[in-house]
Amino acid sequence: MPRAALNPLVVGKLIGDVLDMFVPAAELAIGNGCEIKPEKPRLRIGGSTGSPNYDTLLMVDPDAPSRSAPTLREWLHWLVIDISKGSDASEGRELMPYIYGASATDQLSSAFRQHGLMETVKRRPVERSLFNAGQFASENDVGLPAAALYFNSQKQASGNKKH
Repeated sequence: MPRAALNPLVVGKLIGDVLDMFVPAAELAIGNGCEIKPEKPRLRIGGSTGSPNYDTLLMVDPDAPSRSAPTLREWLHWLVIDISKGSDASEGRELMPYIYGASATDQLSSAFRQHGLMETVKRRPVERSLFNAGQFASENDVGLPAAALYFNSQKQASGNKKH
C-alpha cells in the first residue's frame, strides 16, 4: 500500500492516538456496501502466502461518543481473534460480539497478525468503553497492525430508514 494511503489515518490522528505507525502487510476489505446496517459487516483480511495463519480484528470508535467530547474513547464495537487467513472475520473467535453504532460515528477497523492460535487472552475486555487497542495488541503479543480501515458514518437527515 503506498504511503499516501496512510494519510487519512495520520490526518485523523488515529496513528499516534489509537495505533502505532505501521507498514501495511495485508488488505482489509469491508462489505456492507455504502450503507451501514445493524448487522455485523462482512470483513475479510487478505495477506500473502508467507504471512501467519491467524489474525485479530479490532473495530473501535476512536472518539466516542463524539469528536468534541471523546469521554468514552475508545469504544469497542467488535473484537475477534483466531481468524483463519482469508476467512471472513465472523468465522473467528469473538471476544466481544459486534454492536452497531447507532449514532454518527467514526470507526477504525484494524487487523493484527497472530503468531499462532491465541490460547490465552490477557485481560479479556469486559466493557466496551475506554478500551485501548494498542494496549490489547501489546499485552497479547500481536504487534503492530497489518492493515487498518477508517470511515465516518452519519445518519441521513431525511427518510424513514433507521440504518
